[in-house]
Parts: sequence; C-alpha cells; structure tokens
Amino acid sequence: MHSVSQYHQFFMEYLQNQHVIKEPVNLYDPINYILNLTGKRVRPLLTLMSAEIFGAPYQKALPAAMAVEVFHNFSLVHDDIMDDAPLRSLNAGILSGDAMLILAYQYFEQYEPKVFRDLAKLFSKTAIQVCEGQQWDVDFEVQENVQISDYLIMIEYKTAVLVAAALQMGAIIAETSGENCEAIYEFGKNLGIAFQLQDDYLDCFGDPKTFGKQLGGDIIENKKTYLFLKAMSSANGNQLSQIEHLYSIQPSDNTDKIASVKRLFIETGASDASQQAIQEYTFAAFEQLEKMKVSDDKKKILRDFAENLMGRKV
Repeated sequence: MHSVSQYHQFFMEYLQNQHVIKEPVNLYDPINYILNLTGKRVRPLLTLMSAEIFGAPYQKALPAAMAVEVFHNFSLVHDDIMDDAPLRSLNAGILSGDAMLILAYQYFEQYEPKVFRDLAKLFSKTAIQVCEGQQWDVDFEVQENVQISDYLIMIEYKTAVLVAAALQMGAIIAETSGENCEAIYEFGKNLGIAFQLQDDYLDCFGDPKTFGKQLGGDIIENKKTYLFLKAMSSANGNQLSQIEHLYSIQPSDNTDKIASVKRLFIETGASDASQQAIQEYTFAAFEQLEKMKVSDDKKKILRDFAENLMGRKV
C-alpha cells in the first residue's frame, strides 16, 4: 500500500501523459485546460487505493481512475453551463463536455471483457444518477415543498454515488468478491453523503480561514440545504415566518441576513440535527468496513482516509 500523497503523485503523472493533441483544437484545448486545473483528485485516488486494498497493483487501476476524473470534470463543465457561469463559452462547454463523457468510456476499453463490462455497467448507472441528482438540485430551487428525504436522495445521486463508484471500480479491477464490492460501494456512498452534509454545515458555520470559500453562500442563494429544511420542519410559527421572509429577500448587503439565518438554525435545533446526521452517515460508512474481507490494517487505511476527509476524528 502507498500513502495518499503517493497515489496523488502516481495519478498526476498518468494524467499529464494523457494530454490530447488533436484537431479541432477548439474542442480539445478546453478539455486539456479543465483536466489540468488544480484539484484534490479525491475520486481517482480512491480508485487506486481500493484496487490495492483488494490485491491489485495501482497501475492496473489508472485508466479507470482517469475515467472517473474525466467524468467528474465533465459534470463540472455542465454545472457551469446550467449556472450560466461566464468561464467558458456555451458552445465550447457543450461540445467539450460531451467529448469528455465519451473519452471517459474509452478508458475502460483498456480492460479485459468481463472487467470492462462490469466497469461500464457501473459507470452508466452512476452517470445517469449524477444527471438525475443535478436535475433534482435545479428543481428544488423553485419547488416549494422539498422534504428532507428528497434532499438526501439528491445529494446521494449528485455527489455520493460517484465517490462510491470510484471505490467500487478499484474493487472490480481487483476482481474481489461481490460482498467486498458491495461493502466498499456502501462505504463510499455513506461517506459521500456525510461529506456533502458537512460541506453544507461548514458553508454556514465553518471557519472562514479554513473553509476555502465565502461563508453563507447557500444562505445568500436561498438554497434549500439540510439545515434549511430541518429548520423549516422544526420551527414554531414565529420562527417559520422569519425564515420564510429571510429566504425571500436578496439584500445588497447580506451580513444581517446571514447572521439572522444562522441564529434561527441554532434556535430551531437544525444546527445540532445537521451535526448528528453527519455523524450518523460517517458511522454508517465505518460499519461497512467491518463487512469487508480484508486485513484490519487495510480497513484502517480506509478509516483514516475517511477521518482526514471529514477533517475530524469521530
């Protein structure tokens, strides 16, 4: 086994050798640019790590890891298009994004037929789920009656299933048992949900020095996060009116709005409930580790990775 930093190095070396020099340049240049942006590369690292945990050399998993990273970036391109982000032209974004989805599939062609079939089947299911999750996220912006259960399914599909699939791809490449494949998938899914719930929580209550982006962004955008939905379901009449009012306005200065919403999240118990949900999904992920037929030191590698990803010991 290797360290996370070593897996990152292995993957970056592989990625840098995948530079596509083809015509038309206006199709491929955006792909090369997007894939070489800085990032943590968490998902491809998980594929490499999983392969070695189940007994295969990481080198065998590099094409699948690349497919995961290409697809992840494809989804970000289409996120930008749907958000009307000014970073890329619409036509280039659509065409380059479509090409990235096809390129992702091509990486699976480097595997023998049975492994190729299983990887492609998992990838197809995951890609559809990510699209469904993205659509639910868009629908929730205008949908008045969003339930917590709806939100949890949305983040499972939009975020968690790709983490789960990245891990299961390593298991498939290692040709481990079906039980191990299922357990590593469920580990990744629960961890992905916990991570997204924590991201939502930190957007509101995080440390601005360490969170890496503006705090209160979800409040400014009136996003229906777990915190918001929990507050709405727990609020008394007066609190409910305040939340509804605050989520109906777009002041030029959001300082007071953010402070008021945070106070209501605390008063309604939404803050505590969110932290409890994060803990529950993290523990659910760890329970899956016990189902895996691998050595305890390999289980510890996954647990340590999860705890570092969540940024705390639980």
